[in-house]
Amino acid sequence: MDLRPPFALLLDVDGPIASPVSRSVKPEIISLLLELGEAGIPLVFNTGRSDAFIAGQVMEPMLAEGMPSSLTVHAICEKGATWFSFSGAAATPVRVDRDLAVPVGFADEVRRLVKEKYADYMFFDETKRAMVSVEQRVDVPNSEYRAIQEHFDSDAMAIMAQLGLGAVRLDHHVPGQDDTVDYRVDPTIISTDIESVRLGKDLGASRACELLRRDGIVPQAWFTMGDSRTDYAMADWLHHNDHEVSHVDVRPEDGVPEKPYEILTAGYLGLGPEVIHDDAGLAFLREWRNAVMANR
Repeated sequence: MDLRPPFALLLDVDGPIASPVSRSVKPEIISLLLELGEAGIPLVFNTGRSDAFIAGQVMEPMLAEGMPSSLTVHAICEKGATWFSFSGAAATPVRVDRDLAVPVGFADEVRRLVKEKYADYMFFDETKRAMVSVEQRVDVPNSEYRAIQEHFDSDAMAIMAQLGLGAVRLDHHVPGQDDTVDYRVDPTIISTDIESVRLGKDLGASRACELLRRDGIVPQAWFTMGDSRTDYAMADWLHHNDHEVSHVDVRPEDGVPEKPYEILTAGYLGLGPEVIHDDAGLAFLREWRNAVMANR
């Protein structure tokens, strides 16, 4: 591995890599990731997904494609609460920051809530180790899920209040019994994550740099990629810590914010506004692969 690669990739998974509809990864994306990794480009996933999801939807397809033992990929999951690394030879044990975990009793209450009231629209994600997450069922139209999501979020906030836990959802703050707000109810287009307020894509970016430094790798620049406003936090952290960074927004319909670094959308590649999510992710991976191969 080049210790000063021209750039590294810090990638959200849902949206730019995995389809938010099928929750799977296109084979061409897997092939491009392998080509980039074998060409010396560091690959780090920075996701709210669990390690089990990354293992099943990303790691196993990469291994099946013939991932070499010399290539190491890092996966930072649950917005920084858990992380592991894998190569063609083995995967490391999953590390969990227990200080950032939601109380077990709350998780049990949410599991019960979903079973009794919301099972027709969503499921409880049993693979999370630190966060509590529910996700839209794949057989339910997104419009139906989004219509019920706010009701679930309100019920989850009420459970936190009953347990004396302070929480915030968007701009709505409900302090806990000690007058603090330690948890966040974070709705996405296909899920709701309930997590420590200390978790986020910025924590993931910090862990990414730590993991690469451990191997002596200091990229000359970074490309971050995501599909929501919260994904900008990884580029924010890198910029504020003096790294050169460009951020790719594969779903800019929420509006592109003003930032002190370069922001790229599908239009940068000459593609139309209809090219979003993993179609846009695929196009950027292809562009980066072609640029790396041209400079070899």
